[in-house]
Amino acid sequence: MNFEEAGRVLAEGDMLVSEFEVHAAIDRMANEMTVELKESNPVLICCMNGGLVFAGQLLTKLVFPLQIDYVHATRYGHKINGVALDWKVRPQIDLHGRTVVLMDDILDEGVTLAAIAEYCRNQGAKKVLMAVLVEKLHLRKVTPGMRADFTGIEVGDRFLFGYGLDYKGYWRNAPAIYALKDH
Repeated sequence: MNFEEAGRVLAEGDMLVSEFEVHAAIDRMANEMTVELKESNPVLICCMNGGLVFAGQLLTKLVFPLQIDYVHATRYGHKINGVALDWKVRPQIDLHGRTVVLMDDILDEGVTLAAIAEYCRNQGAKKVLMAVLVEKLHLRKVTPGMRADFTGIEVGDRFLFGYGLDYKGYWRNAPAIYALKDH
């Protein structure tokens, strides 16, 4: 992928969710999360790199005491097909007895999020929840029926980019959510 190809990807992409719709979804999620979590002293964990944009927007709308950490575990790198999980950084905060919320850009098949959630449970978290900006609707989840606890937007089964989601390392910074043309 080079600079010119990256430019064509955005120019030819199908915008599925506008910037306005993304912001409205994050506002709604923040309200739902505040109701459920405001008394729980949670640890919110950003799943890097995809969750960075979403988590940054969401966290400023959660006006109650919480702690923030991050994890970096990936199956993709700059590829479009997942492989074995590669742990780069594990959470640093003690999770024992805590409510943990994993914040990520997308719940697709759920392999990475399921592995991170299991790690948190093994570290003693009393409850592990998932907050995702986008949830793909399909039947290939790692656990049948797997759903996030807090979801901003549901979409069909297409290859997405923008607002944290990348295509070969590009376009996490796009202000809306796009699908690759013909995918």
